[in-house]
Amino acid sequence: MGNVTSVIEKTNDRLNIEIKTGADNYSTYLPLLKDKKIGIVTNQTGILSNKMHVVDFLLENNITIQKIFAPEHGFRGTADAGEHVVDGRDSKTGLSIISLYGDNKKPKPEQLAGIDIIVFDLQDVGARFYTYISSLHYIMEACAENNIPLLILDRPNPNGGVVDGPILEPAFSSFVGMHPIPLLHGMTIGEYAQMVNGEKWLKNQVSCQLTIIKCLNYNRKMNYSLPVKPSPNLPNDQAVNLYASLCLFEGTNVSVGRGTEKQFQIYGSPYLPKSNFSFIPKPNFGAQNPVYNGIECNGEDLSEVKKVNQLELKWLIKAYQATTDKSKFFNPFFTKLAGTKKLQQQIQNGTSETAIRESWKKGLIEFKQMRSKYLIY
Repeated sequence: MGNVTSVIEKTNDRLNIEIKTGADNYSTYLPLLKDKKIGIVTNQTGILSNKMHVVDFLLENNITIQKIFAPEHGFRGTADAGEHVVDGRDSKTGLSIISLYGDNKKPKPEQLAGIDIIVFDLQDVGARFYTYISSLHYIMEACAENNIPLLILDRPNPNGGVVDGPILEPAFSSFVGMHPIPLLHGMTIGEYAQMVNGEKWLKNQVSCQLTIIKCLNYNRKMNYSLPVKPSPNLPNDQAVNLYASLCLFEGTNVSVGRGTEKQFQIYGSPYLPKSNFSFIPKPNFGAQNPVYNGIECNGEDLSEVKKVNQLELKWLIKAYQATTDKSKFFNPFFTKLAGTKKLQQQIQNGTSETAIRESWKKGLIEFKQMRSKYLIY
């Protein structure tokens, strides 16, 4: 039974109770960690409902933590997107921290030496290019290759069950999109891990010994408000909801508001015509050197837009059409983010949003069929 996924579930017959994350389902996982030397993959999102960090909680319960592995943005979640994060020690606990970003995306055997089990607790946002699921892939691969079990403390997907966007083509696989899934995958991180295992997406088709500690009182139709920023430039629920739609702008000459207080809730550039809304990016907690630093950008404020339940292309298409020199609108990163060359070609050819969405339909139907095997909630 070594590599069979076990989904640990605690039943609760009370109704209308608040959602409990996997981290809060501690009566299930603490016995599994007793007398083990653990490594933990987490950051500032790894908190319980009482705001206590999972690392502090485990230590308080006499669980031996050997190392912390931190994803993009670091253990405390303060580094800019793409910023080099160095290894170090947590000032509070004195624990060793290994960065899983830059040149060391996958833990090396020597970094896993002496570890009996890895615990994974990160808050995902349901978008393919949000790199926490890429870190999950490499952790699963390292665990499989070094015969270390992986225990995932699951968390709700704040974008629920939304499945939308183009399917990534393998030729465009990168750290911002590793597998043939749509931009919005509609899964929790635990469900996604089961898919990675089940579809044999790990190197050499190895399989990770996986245990999911599930969320309680949760289904994907529920609204879930994140208790803490999942990364520096997703400051609130609105940004999390618009992230998948606006992140495509990162492959263009348009700013998504890094260097303002409304990251991923606004867009604009100096190359768009004057409008009723403009902003000037300046260095701040989320961007030390933002795009168009100190330069006025014209665009649109989407901070009051009602919740979107699909991948919206209308803002991207509108900005492209309004840009005078269209040859400078896209940059090579766009193809990595989209996971296909087709989307850029469709926009450049003036294809309507309706027709673009129609071109995704077959891939999304096939993905949903595959996905159904791995759903927990």
